[in-house]
Amino acid sequence: MSSSAYEQIAEAMRTRKPMACVYDGRERAFCPIVLGHSQGQEKALVYQFAGSTSKGPLVAPEWKCFFVSKMHTIEIRHGTWRSGDLHRKPQSCVEIVDLDVNPSSPYSPARRIDQ
Repeated sequence: MSSSAYEQIAEAMRTRKPMACVYDGRERAFCPIVLGHSQGQEKALVYQFAGSTSKGPLVAPEWKCFFVSKMHTIEIRHGTWRSGDLHRKPQSCVEIVDLDVNPSSPYSPARRIDQ
């Protein structure tokens, strides 16, 4: 059974809406791209475009790997969907992919997002 945060992230992916949360004590604004599990934990590969990182204020958008259990004060926001430029390296954040916003996902997601 998925956590409520996991389902909220899935909804943002289905509706292509950005999100915000507090992760590791820092506010983050992002778009979730891949959602699933790694070693039994819920994880998300996200494209963070605003907020802070563990190194301070975000200077430029970055790909981040979040443990869903460490995300707090999660909300879906209105705004522009952002997914970054072409992602050249295979992702290693999520081992078992449940959802991927990429319609031609190479990760064989368990569920498809209807376009």
